[in-house]
Amino acid sequence: MLLEITHNTLYQYSPDVEIAQHIAHLKPHTTNNQVVLNSNLSIEPKPDWYSETKDVFGNTCSFFSIQNKHQQLNITSQSLIETNNPGTLTAQLENSPPWEEVREYFRYHAQSNWNPAVEFTFPSPYVTQHPEFSEFTRSIFTVKRPTLEAAIDLMEQIHLKMRYTSESTEIDTPAFEALRRREGVCQDFSHIFLSCIRNLGLAGKYVSGYLLTDPPKGQPRLIGADASHAWASLYVPNIDQNGELSEGRWYDFDPTNNRWGWGSPGEDYVSLAYGRDYSDISPIRGVIHGGTEHTLDVAVTVKPA
Repeated sequence: MLLEITHNTLYQYSPDVEIAQHIAHLKPHTTNNQVVLNSNLSIEPKPDWYSETKDVFGNTCSFFSIQNKHQQLNITSQSLIETNNPGTLTAQLENSPPWEEVREYFRYHAQSNWNPAVEFTFPSPYVTQHPEFSEFTRSIFTVKRPTLEAAIDLMEQIHLKMRYTSESTEIDTPAFEALRRREGVCQDFSHIFLSCIRNLGLAGKYVSGYLLTDPPKGQPRLIGADASHAWASLYVPNIDQNGELSEGRWYDFDPTNNRWGWGSPGEDYVSLAYGRDYSDISPIRGVIHGGTEHTLDVAVTVKPA
């Protein structure tokens, strides 16, 4: 599938901002399930300094500085992405190791091989340990249950028991608070999923991106009506010929829409960046001098090319 993505962010300030420095995660990267054919970032007013680099997770980070007074900041990211279908996962389900063995796989043992995925087993600013998560997973991650089977069940339970309610939470609302309320948005659903699996000693990462949404039948696609999306990814080792756990794969789970797959929940998804949680890959963050009050408008359009 060939998808065009336009992500527009508009800040309006009062009084003027005198100087600003920002970091943006708005340029997608090529993965096993998608190829970036083109990606551009336009910024108004034009930055006095701009550079791109890769962060520790391999995401593209755009750094820019504006040294002149400005009343608004307009950032537009445009990308052309070719995605592919994750395909059937029957074999992976049948050969998924018990979750207790996966937990043990990540524990440190003398002379054991180190897997980079272990860095995603620890708490992070928005994914913390809390009794609420242990209670929620108690009946899901039962003794010797295959990891993928349990993860699918966890995703389905979050999808069924949580209510998607726009503006019901803030960016910094703790995941356990959203779980207690039983409502939130895709960011909360993803943080809850990650908190549950990391509390069990499993590895999970936060994924930001986009999802193609279809307009009602007979209605035109509305420009800017979509929004950025978020989901979670779980690392599951493979079982080798000797019955031992070895290097595995990342499987993506979207509790908001109850969909999952290897490397992507589907070909209508585009991943933008990944990290431990939202704080690692927020679309835009920075420091400004001035602009004590501001408004923010975000418009996203995802459409078939």
